[in-house]
Amino acid sequence: MLARDVVATRALPGFDNSAMDGYAVRAADTETANTETPVVLPVAEDIPAGRTDGPPLEAGTAHRIMTGAALPNGADAVVPVELTDGGTTSVAIHQAPRLGQHVRRAGEDISAGAVALRRGQVLGAPHLALLSALGYATAPVIPPIRTIVLSTGSELVAPGQPLRRGEIYESNGIMLATAVREAGGEAAQLRFVSDDPGEFLHTLRNRAPEADLIITSGGVSAGAYEVVKDSLAQHGVEFLKVAMQPGMPQGCGVFENTPIVTLPGNPVSALVSFEVFIRPALRRAMGLPSVSRPVIKAELTEPVRSPAGKRQFRRGVLDRGRGTVKPIGPPASHHLRWLASANCLVDVPEGSTDLNAGDAVTVWDLESD
Repeated sequence: MLARDVVATRALPGFDNSAMDGYAVRAADTETANTETPVVLPVAEDIPAGRTDGPPLEAGTAHRIMTGAALPNGADAVVPVELTDGGTTSVAIHQAPRLGQHVRRAGEDISAGAVALRRGQVLGAPHLALLSALGYATAPVIPPIRTIVLSTGSELVAPGQPLRRGEIYESNGIMLATAVREAGGEAAQLRFVSDDPGEFLHTLRNRAPEADLIITSGGVSAGAYEVVKDSLAQHGVEFLKVAMQPGMPQGCGVFENTPIVTLPGNPVSALVSFEVFIRPALRRAMGLPSVSRPVIKAELTEPVRSPAGKRQFRRGVLDRGRGTVKPIGPPASHHLRWLASANCLVDVPEGSTDLNAGDAVTVWDLESD
């Protein structure tokens, strides 16, 4: 994303040039041309794209010219080759061009001194093309947030490896790293750190200097082997419970000068927590537009029950055309299948415990920035 406005230091195009393969002419020399009585002119020069010596066009002659080549002084129109006999020493022109026809004028795209791109523009393919065309080899940008995503748990195994009883394939790392990238940041994924506080802290200390943000998943609940909570509680990280379902246990702070956010380990809890707490902060820190997901109103297609005293985020399928949302799957935080099938989150307020079909609810659109 651009850190400041970029001004065109030159015009685009930088010179009058041909929009067609054909012949550069003086329109007055060809005004009587037609298919029955073509105008025949000698071809004095060949002008391919990139020729720089710029021979002028004399009256009563033509220059064979290629698309993008500089229009010679004296020429004021281009006749496409399709409207000629394609001659190389002389050319028969079968249709008279209008004055200025098939000529790209200098500065008609952008003039020198004009603002080409505004501060805050997220750079995509056309923006990079414009910068290059203007001669910019580099551009002032706000760099993406460098994030390290760390999955903890002795039970975690890399996908593709054999599992033993009690082991599971690790999925939070790739999920959260992808979510960071989709939000506009950079993400390095670390796997796997066992439930050993010494190993966990050693890994963090080695990698923290590389990152602007650390995100961990797992190890923050109230169990006996909560490695993240046990290791970081004395290192500037605060752990608490949030009145939210899923995603109740959370932690945040600064570890050796690097901000750290610790998310719960259940996959649905981790991703919902990312959407609620991390994604908006990431995008705001990078100055990106659309900090929050689009929030719309939709009608429930079936009843929803929510626990008292908690803000619940249910997975749902939003029908934008009908303005309805269908809650899918149970509310528990381990149902990854339903998370993968959802295109939105149904935001049930803390004070709502019973919602009926037809009730209007707030929906977070996960498929839009």
